[in-house]
Amino acid sequence: MRGAAALVRYRVMAYVVGVLLAVLVLVGVPLEFIAGAPGVDQVLGTAHGFLYIVLLLTVADLGLRRRFPAKWLLIVALAGTVPFLSFVAERQVTARVRDGRL
Repeated sequence: MRGAAALVRYRVMAYVVGVLLAVLVLVGVPLEFIAGAPGVDQVLGTAHGFLYIVLLLTVADLGLRRRFPAKWLLIVALAGTVPFLSFVAERQVTARVRDGRL
């Protein structure tokens, strides 16, 4: 399959970014506002921002190798900004790439 390694890289980054964003939203932000633990959300937010850029690069790599339509590139790229949506997008992309629909 063309782009198999790119798909693996994308899947790893989608999970990493998704887990980090979930931890940020479910742990980091409440710690900041409820428990008054300053800086936790800043560290997690910065890490998520950096890794989101890496996710965008893996989406572009996979999209170019598999010739994704522009609409799919945009949807998959934006999925890393909504908690838990990167997991849904990863499953959809993986299924469609393996079936040859993308």
